[in-house]
Amino acid sequence: MSGAAAEIHERIEEEIRGLSDDLIGLSLDLHAHPELAMNEKYAAGRLTDLLRADFAVEEGVGGLPTAFRGTAGAGSPVLAFLCEYDALPGIGHGCGHNLIAAGGAGAAIALRRAAPELPGTVTCVGTPGEEGAGGKVLLLEAGVFDGVDAALMFHPGDTTMPIRHATATRQLVLEFHGVAAHAAASAQDGRSALAAMIQFFTGVDSLRQFVPETSRLHGIITHGGDAPNVVPAYTRAEFMVRALTGDVVDDIAGRVEAVATAAATATGTTVRISGGLGYAERKNNHLIAGLVAGHLRRQGVTVEQPVLRGGTGSSDIGNVSLVLPTVHPYLQVMDTGTPTHSAAMAEAVALPRAQQAMLRMATALACAGADLLADPELFDAARAEFAVSGPDLPS
Repeated sequence: MSGAAAEIHERIEEEIRGLSDDLIGLSLDLHAHPELAMNEKYAAGRLTDLLRADFAVEEGVGGLPTAFRGTAGAGSPVLAFLCEYDALPGIGHGCGHNLIAAGGAGAAIALRRAAPELPGTVTCVGTPGEEGAGGKVLLLEAGVFDGVDAALMFHPGDTTMPIRHATATRQLVLEFHGVAAHAAASAQDGRSALAAMIQFFTGVDSLRQFVPETSRLHGIITHGGDAPNVVPAYTRAEFMVRALTGDVVDDIAGRVEAVATAAATATGTTVRISGGLGYAERKNNHLIAGLVAGHLRRQGVTVEQPVLRGGTGSSDIGNVSLVLPTVHPYLQVMDTGTPTHSAAMAEAVALPRAQQAMLRMATALACAGADLLADPELFDAARAEFAVSGPDLPS
């Protein structure tokens, strides 16, 4: 590490210390005001208010009311620090997006304040609706990531890891329509949408043994009928198909849809199938992830070796990672074994331990960004890796 680089790193650490009260306050405030995907008006307002002192802020970018972009500097390379800030229904911030938001914004602000002399552009992009609404996919399609050279963010968890694979996924909504009738007096006149739904779930269970073992098929019935003495005329389910790559997801989703069609035919009902945005598999940039890991270790954080096997979730960051060099490291903010998307995690991400971990990650992300901006050869190496590498798949 050169003396100039070490000096910038020290300045970033000083800036994070100066920002710590604001960043912790922001994290806890968002935690206390959870908002669902694409409805994060309060969170977006708090984040843009924090950024305005250092960045030119655009709200509603990409046609999404709760998306934003703060920009400082000019020219290339362009670094984007990403924020997520939506919560989960019934759980609140059980995925820790309050920490992602505060840490991402903190990294962008600290880098800009500590090293305004570095070439290029620093941006902070607010990406709403990660929990199923595909905000990053929509922002990609709208051109918000055009010209961005690298994207950096992190995710809280029960282990600190520089990289981790993630599955591709597609959401399906299935609606069966039948004919209502009195379930005792005139059942023969009815056509049960619930019978169709049960047949669908049974058919999917039969399908499971004929898909790759790394795939996942899971869903819930959100409407099963209105009264037990009425043949249900309408049922609805939300379903998810996951696999290692998007191509496999597309294949399995087509087979799941065929099961639904068959269930409708067998029960004399009809089915309407609609789908949400597809989330792609993740392509981690190992060079940039290694920089982040090094800066975490420098602060005394234990970084585990990547584990590229076992079950994992999905995120719309995967779509970004297939377009430009991207990192999405994991940060331990709670005891090992604490489940994600849980009330236990929602409690953990509001504790002091999690806030201090977030500040260390903000420092690491900002320092990695400084390294890339200060060393064109390093950035070229990250781009070269992206050009030849594929997604991280389980061994």
